[in-house]
Amino acid sequence: MVDPGDTLSALWRADGPKLRAILARRLNDLDLAEECLAEALARAAQSWPVDGLPDNPGGWLVTTAWRAALDQLRRAETGRRKLALLANEPPADSDDDTLALIFGCCHPGLPEAAQVALTLYAVAGLSTEEIAAAFLVPVPTMGQRLSRAKQKLKAAGVRFAPPDPEDYPQRLPAVLAVVYLIYNEGYLASSHHAPQRRDLARQALSLARELAVLMPTEPEVAGLAALLELHESRAAARFDGWGRLVLLDRQDRGRWDGKLVAAGTARLEQALARRRPGPYQLQAAIAALHAQAESTEATDWLQIGTLYTLLHQRTGNPLALLNRAVTARYLFGPDTALAEVDALAPELGDYRLFHAVRGELLAALGRAEESRQAVLAARELAVNPAERELLDRRLAQCATIGRTSTLAP
Repeated sequence: MVDPGDTLSALWRADGPKLRAILARRLNDLDLAEECLAEALARAAQSWPVDGLPDNPGGWLVTTAWRAALDQLRRAETGRRKLALLANEPPADSDDDTLALIFGCCHPGLPEAAQVALTLYAVAGLSTEEIAAAFLVPVPTMGQRLSRAKQKLKAAGVRFAPPDPEDYPQRLPAVLAVVYLIYNEGYLASSHHAPQRRDLARQALSLARELAVLMPTEPEVAGLAALLELHESRAAARFDGWGRLVLLDRQDRGRWDGKLVAAGTARLEQALARRRPGPYQLQAAIAALHAQAESTEATDWLQIGTLYTLLHQRTGNPLALLNRAVTARYLFGPDTALAEVDALAPELGDYRLFHAVRGELLAALGRAEESRQAVLAARELAVNPAERELLDRRLAQCATIGRTSTLAP
C-alpha cells in the first residue's frame, strides 16, 4: 500500500519548484504562492491519509493553493482589485511557468547576489539552509536576504511573466549569467567546506536545458546549455580516488561521458548555424575542442587561442587573455606565455589562477624560487580546499615541474 505521506514528500521534492512557479505566475506574487502552497500541503497531510490519494496529486495541490489564495484575497481590501483580474480556476500549467519565474527572479532591479540566491530558492528548489551554506552566511541572514528580494520585486510590481521577445536582449543576459554562476559554484565551490557542489551543478544544467527547450530560437541559450553539458561530461574525471583535484591535461579521458560530449557538441552546432555567435557559444566551442581531442598534445591549441581572442573582443574579460596565454605555452613555449601573463598583472594581480599560471611557467623556465613565490601567492588567495591541496602539492614539487597544464579543472 502506498503511504500518502511518502507520496506527498516525494512529490514536493520532485515538483515543488514547478508547483511554486505555476502559482507565482498566476498570482504574480511569490510570497502568496508559497504561503498558499504551504496551506495546501498541510491540508494534504490531513486529508490524503483519510480520503486516499487524488488522481492527480500535483493538480490537487495547485487547485487547493489557488482556492486558498482567492479566499485570502477576498478577505483583504487590497486584494479585491487583484481578485477581479484572476480567473476562478487556475489554467493548466505550461513550460512558461518556469521561464516566467526565472526571469522574475533575475529582474535587473535586484543585485546579482540576490538574483542568484532567489533563483536557487524559487526555481532550483534549494532550501534557505543550503543557499546560506553556498554563500557562507548564517541561515537567518540568508532568510532575510531572500525576504527582502521578494519584497523588492513585489513593491516594484514585477510580473512573473516571460518578457516580450523584443526585451530579450536586455533581460536574457542576466538570466544566463545567473545560471552560469550557479553552475560554477557547483563545479568548483567558493567555500572552505567542500570542493564541489554536485547538486548545484546538476540544477544549473537542468535549468540551462529547460531554457534551451523554452527558447529554441536563442543561440546563446543553446550555447550555455552546450557549454554546461561539455563541462559536465568531465565531472567523473575531475577528482581522483583520494578526492584530489585533477586538472584537464592529467584527466583520464576514458572516464569522460561520451553521451554528454555528443549532446553538447550537437547542440553547439545547431546554435552556431544561426550565425549569431556570442560568449557562451565561443566558450562552448573551446570546451568542444578539448572534449574532441585525444590528448593534450593533440589539442588544436591554435584554434583555441583564436577563440579566446574572439572571446576577449566580445567581453573585454581579461580571463580570456589569461587562458589564451596558456595556449601560447603549447604553441610558442613558456617564455612567450609568461610575457603574456605578466602583462595582465594590473588587472589580475589579485586572482589566484594568475599566480598559479605564472608559477607553472616559471618552473618550466627553471626559475624555481620565483615559481615558489608565485604558487605561494596563489595559495594565499585560494579558498576551495581541493585547490589549496593542489597548490600544496605544487609547492612540494616546485623545482621539478616541467610543463604547465591547461589550468582548466
